[in-house]
Amino acid sequence: MQEVSIQTEYIALGQFLKLSGVIDTGGMAKAFLADVPIQVNGEEENRRGRKLYPGDVVAIDGYGQYKVVRG
Repeated sequence: MQEVSIQTEYIALGQFLKLSGVIDTGGMAKAFLADVPIQVNGEEENRRGRKLYPGDVVAIDGYGQYKVVRG
């Protein structure tokens, strides 16, 4: 499981995808979320504005698992 460090209280799922290197630009988030199954803490999620906090686990189909950590 890869760790993705954030400096803020939380990060939006769309920003997280860019920060983790899964997508190249924030503009790709909506289309990516429509095409690729993502789970946050074991629950399906497709809202790019979903807030992720340190300790949350994001599983991206075909990309792996990521854990949000405070950096």
